[in-house]
Amino acid sequence: MKVQYGQVVLVDNGGFFPEQANEHDIAWFLMDAMKMLGTDAVGLGERALKYGIAWLKAQQKRSGVPLVCANLVDKKTGKTVFPPFVIKKVGNVKVGIFALISDKVDLGPARDSLSAQDPLPVTKKTIADIRKSGAAVVVLLSQLGKVESEDLVTAVPGMDAVVAGRNVPLIQKGRLIKNTVISYGGEQGQYIGKTVLTLDAHGKVLSGDNDMFILSPEIGEKPEMLAVVKSFEDAYNEKQRKKQMTEDVQKQAEKADNPNHFLGSELCVRCHTEEGEQWKTTSHSLAWQTLVNVKKDATPECITCHSVGYNKPGGFVSATATPHLENVQCENCHGIGTEHEAFAAAPHRITAEVCQQCHHGENDPEFDFAKKLPKIAHDNFSGETIKNMKNKMPGGPSGMVKSGGSN
Repeated sequence: MKVQYGQVVLVDNGGFFPEQANEHDIAWFLMDAMKMLGTDAVGLGERALKYGIAWLKAQQKRSGVPLVCANLVDKKTGKTVFPPFVIKKVGNVKVGIFALISDKVDLGPARDSLSAQDPLPVTKKTIADIRKSGAAVVVLLSQLGKVESEDLVTAVPGMDAVVAGRNVPLIQKGRLIKNTVISYGGEQGQYIGKTVLTLDAHGKVLSGDNDMFILSPEIGEKPEMLAVVKSFEDAYNEKQRKKQMTEDVQKQAEKADNPNHFLGSELCVRCHTEEGEQWKTTSHSLAWQTLVNVKKDATPECITCHSVGYNKPGGFVSATATPHLENVQCENCHGIGTEHEAFAAAPHRITAEVCQQCHHGENDPEFDFAKKLPKIAHDNFSGETIKNMKNKMPGGPSGMVKSGGSN
């Protein structure tokens, strides 16, 4: 993009911290990645405060990532916790970038010491300060949500571009409100927005346009960045594996005390032989191996959708402790085995909600229940899903090794 346009500013609206608790490693790595990518300014989402403001400030100082937020202030001093804006000179043009966090969110452990001020007066003052600094272009990184971001643009003139975040929909083409172009990239980090501002000879913005582009597999990886990510993921996976080993004994004890537990497909197929044979022709039967291949088999957020009953009483613990609960098996769709008598007495249909526990958002953004269910239904022996999955693996079909155990 920099080659095509020359004058380019790269920003991130925030909200990139993981949703799960105790994911400090992922959080600091994402901050490092922002810096490595050359991000010019990063907004502040509420999840960034989940580990406390002291931790966030320490990580910001360590990584050097340019966090900005104009309305998050220290209650004692009344000063902003991070710089309210940054000025970037791109070619001959100065660009002012500021960010806002919603004043309606929970500020986490720092809620007693921090305050999110009303965005309206803060925006008016910040735009004036940015213009005084000589910026010809003003960009807002908004964590106010769709409606409040649009209302702010309507109420306060002077913003040339807005990146809207916090529970916003994906809109492929940005909206133009008055003279401000607003982009909406959804919530899963799968799209990147390109906002093009056309300036006159004096640097004044004449027009703006925005398009969103999906970060699909067709978009090439930057080799050096991919190597850094892979190195982190492998180390993180190994760290999680060691942590799992210490938790196995406790979870196994909890399972022994719980009358309801998951049984695994080996027991189910004793009666449902044909269904079991058909299951082996689907990608569900190799779900665990896909994690092993990419060294994600100790990453909690991945394990949930590649095993049976993970983090539930009597469910998957680890590949060592509960190998019979690897893969997506009967109980993922039909319910826990020890309650078989209760649900087997009445007709049981698989609903979209069952599948969308895993096939949603970042995991499967184009999932269509009506189209996908027939491909794994028990009367379909075509093997279509497993063929498609093998072809997508690194190295093609040879990159997939059939896992043992209950397959």
